[in-house]
Amino acid sequence: MLKSISIILFLSGFMLQVRAQTYHAEVSTNMGDMKFMLYDDTPLHRDAFIELARNGHFENTLFYRVIEDYIIQGGSKDSRNAPPGKFIGYGDPTKTVNDEIHDHHICKKGALCAPRQPDEVNIFKQSDISQFFVVQGVTYRPGQLDTMELAVNRPIKKRIYRDVYTTDKRKQLKKLKEEENWEEARALANEIKDEIDVRYELAEGKLEYTEAQREAYTTIGGAPQIENEYTVFGEIISGMGVIDKIAALKTDENNRPYTDVVIHVTIKKVK
Repeated sequence: MLKSISIILFLSGFMLQVRAQTYHAEVSTNMGDMKFMLYDDTPLHRDAFIELARNGHFENTLFYRVIEDYIIQGGSKDSRNAPPGKFIGYGDPTKTVNDEIHDHHICKKGALCAPRQPDEVNIFKQSDISQFFVVQGVTYRPGQLDTMELAVNRPIKKRIYRDVYTTDKRKQLKKLKEEENWEEARALANEIKDEIDVRYELAEGKLEYTEAQREAYTTIGGAPQIENEYTVFGEIISGMGVIDKIAALKTDENNRPYTDVVIHVTIKKVK
């Protein structure tokens, strides 16, 4: 019951955001239809996606990469009329745009994202907007999110602890204790603790899920493991169940569904 209330509250806030965007994209398939809003604060992706859609780039392409509990990916031009078993997904290097990764656009279920080449060949995380993927993901328990944070943050804090609490500081603190100089020992211990806390607060790479992320990942679900790695340039408005239908399809060794899921994209201006 409480989870149902949380989902309703989450979706109510979501609908307020929906009305604030300028464009919607309708993605029709033979498995059902989905409607997405395109974020106004990712204008490079929004405008490039709209231009490609209006020029027919996505017409009759496929959802060619489907991984249940993760994503459904499609739109690559080489998927159009591709025979069964053909490897798909080369994308189009002429259709890249600079990243527009924002902390407040999260990889919750229904997030519309742009794929990209790996970091080793794409250090600036530029997107290949000639294709797209939609997050399915899974639902997490709060404790699972806590564990994921600890897995990232604990090594960072341990490294800082080693850097601050050096061998010299250990010897100095031990000597003060042996001399029963408790006032200076406490002062040094507090100084060490404070420096560790400050360095940890300023450290980069920590994982700390926001209230909005926790609400999303524990209600509708998502893929927090790819947070801030890809540009999220829209999110689903209707047709959430279609994501699950497509994700449940049987696939070959390249994650291509044996049943072709054909795409048609229509853009509508809503304000």
